[in-house]
Amino acid sequence: MAMINRLRALLSYSPFHSFPSRSFSSSSSSSSPFENVGFIGLGNMGSRMANNLLKAGYKMTVHDVNCNVLKMYSDMGVSTKDTPFEVAEASDVVITMLPSSSHVLDVYHGPNGLLRGSLLMPRILIDSSTIDPQTSRKLSVSVSNCTLKEKKDNWETPAMLDAPVSGGVVAAEAGSLTFMVGGSEDAYLAAKSLLLSMGQNTIFCGGPGNGSAAKICNNLAMAISMLGVSEALALGQSLGISASTLTKIFNSSSARCWSSDSYNPVPGVMQGVPSSRNYSGGFASKLMAKDLNLAAASAEEVGLKCPLTFLAQNIFTDICKDGHETEDFSCVFHHYYSGKSEHS
Repeated sequence: MAMINRLRALLSYSPFHSFPSRSFSSSSSSSSPFENVGFIGLGNMGSRMANNLLKAGYKMTVHDVNCNVLKMYSDMGVSTKDTPFEVAEASDVVITMLPSSSHVLDVYHGPNGLLRGSLLMPRILIDSSTIDPQTSRKLSVSVSNCTLKEKKDNWETPAMLDAPVSGGVVAAEAGSLTFMVGGSEDAYLAAKSLLLSMGQNTIFCGGPGNGSAAKICNNLAMAISMLGVSEALALGQSLGISASTLTKIFNSSSARCWSSDSYNPVPGVMQGVPSSRNYSGGFASKLMAKDLNLAAASAEEVGLKCPLTFLAQNIFTDICKDGHETEDFSCVFHHYYSGKSEHS
């Protein structure tokens, strides 16, 4: 029930009611080789991404495990389906935005999954979930072993792209996400205009799984830099230097980074960031812990020494165990390092 209430709050915030039923016109959809777009996973990120596709004029078919969410889309005139397989049957391309690798595997390989049987209607399957690159690569092989029901525009076999995003809910709402894309370059180029209906930037990262690898590495660097900045600012406070003064020094010298100049973790130093609103909103610590788990597992699989990865993993796991899993990950400054707000 708590999850449903959170989704209702999300949906009341999202401008769903502003969309007329399938009466859109846009150069985005007309320039794309895909008219019928399926979308599976209408949570915090997925709902906003789907909304931007609707605004761009795409004919959408959607699915989510939450019936209340589906009803809201149905009331808007959007086609809804009970299973991923039914979405695939109605779509030229299908996008998934799901919480974890297990959810993605179920949507693809489940009894009523996207890959039920060996004949596919969609020419491209795009997974924007944050999952491990190994799973992305296995799914890419599974998709390439399928056959297209209808061969259009010289497409011989279906293709998969792993295309996780950076920017969070705010960028998803604004349509300013960055997509990190792995897979075939031809499929990437074909899907680029579709992705740009939901984002500002697309970066081709190479073969299958490389988009997922890029996302994991990006979030790993983000976690470690936040820990470094938080540790230095907390130490500075203990040595008698205000966080504002130390931040000015960081941002005009070699310590400058996103965690210091754009997402400062000290309450009272910067406005408009989670630390200024008691660490609400932003990127939840539990999501950072999940991404660090993926990074740690990937490091172990390839046999690479990554001591900072495992240290960061332990710190954010402890933050979550202490009851701060829904707070923004910059709360590590306060809850782990016992840092103080600027005016306390």
